[in-house]
Formats: sequence, structure tokens, C-alpha cells
Amino acid sequence: MLVRRTYQFLIVYCIGLASLLGLKYALSLSDYVIPSIPLILETAGQVFSDYLRAAFSTLSVTVLGQIISIILAFSVGIAGRKSSWLGSFIRATAYNIQAYPIVALAPIIFILLGDGFLSRLLIASIICYFPLLLSVLGVMAAPVQEIEHFYQATGRMSWQLEVKIRAFENLSKLTTVISGSATLAMAGTIVAEFIAANAGIGYSIRTALYQSDLAKIFVALFLIGIIISLYQGLLENIGQWIIQKKLG
Repeated sequence: MLVRRTYQFLIVYCIGLASLLGLKYALSLSDYVIPSIPLILETAGQVFSDYLRAAFSTLSVTVLGQIISIILAFSVGIAGRKSSWLGSFIRATAYNIQAYPIVALAPIIFILLGDGFLSRLLIASIICYFPLLLSVLGVMAAPVQEIEHFYQATGRMSWQLEVKIRAFENLSKLTTVISGSATLAMAGTIVAEFIAANAGIGYSIRTALYQSDLAKIFVALFLIGIIISLYQGLLENIGQWIIQKKLG
């Protein structure tokens, strides 16, 4: 998975870069507008180590933000799985909170928490959380009739066992959703860094944008793609291992 994810990203990145270079030479644009390959390589040599540290800073926030969003999604999904008034209230509250766009919430977050680690972490969690919640709610609200009926008939059914049965019956779906949510967590972190943070690869992109330095942005995008491909591939490998353990 790791290798496949990486070369798939490299193909997409090279196609995008080739398209921009084709536009550059077709319209005779200067290196200031779209940098040439030699300029991109020269810039990469100058900023690579700094950008790599920034990218790993972003990744650390991404991982923590995703873990928090997974915990929240499962907690709310389990609590709101029933068609009761409380379950409906929990779901409605989660939906209403998500209705506010992050650009509206971000200024409040930065005012209250500043422009450091906590703000980046919170925004990453918020963006990653809702798609996870929808999937968890869908899984937890769907009974596994045959298995659950047996435990109900024998009087051994509990809410913990109910959750366990539904989770294991939909393990493939849950692992796919969790691995896919890594891209949302990364996007959320970069958005937070781009808006007002003082660290991370999103902050580096914002600085490069102010300098009108597209070559630096290309380097940053390359590192983002490589790191998220490796991280997502790792999550997929872990998911496959868990599924195989279950089947075994």
C-alpha cells in the first residue's frame, strides 16, 4: 500500500507539473510566473530541510487531530445510535455544529487559543470529525439482526456487546473511512496553518505566497503529497492487518 500510494501521487504530481510547464512554454511565461524545472530543483535544495521539518510538524498535528476526531466520532456515534429523543438530540447537535464553516469558526479559535499548536489541532479535528461521524452513525444505527437476535433471546445483550457486534460486522467500512479521513485531517491542519498559524507546512506555503514564490509552493506540495501518501498507506496496511486477524 505504501509503495502504491506513493507512486500514484508521483504520477498525479508529475502530470500537474507538466501541465503547468506546458502552459508556461505555450504562453512564453517567465520564471517569475511559472518556475522552470531547474529553478524548482534549485529552490528545493535551498528549502528542503526546513520544509521537511515543517511538514513533519504538520503531520504530528494531523495524527493527533485524527485520533481526537475518531474518539469524538465513535463517542457521539455510539451515544446517538438509538432512535430515541436523546439520540436524536445528540445527532442534531453534532450536525448543527458542523453547519458553521471553518472560516467562520477559525477567528474565534485563534482569538481564544492563539496561533499555536492547540488552534491547529482543534481545526484539524473539526474538519476531520464530521465525515467520520456520519460513517460511524450509519454503522452503529444498523442492527445485525441474526447475531443480535441470538444474544437478545438469551438475555446476554448489552450496549457494549451491541456496539462490538456492529463494529466488527462493518470493520472493512470503518477501516476504509478512517484511512480516508487522514487526508481531511491533513487538509484541516494546513488550512489552520495557512489562516493564522506560526508553524507547519501551511505557514510555509502562506509565506511563499506572500513572496510570490511558486517554486517554494511546488516543493511544499510535493512534500505534503509524499507524507500523506505514506501515512495513508500505513493506515490502510494496519486496517488490512486488523481485518485479516478478524478473519483468521
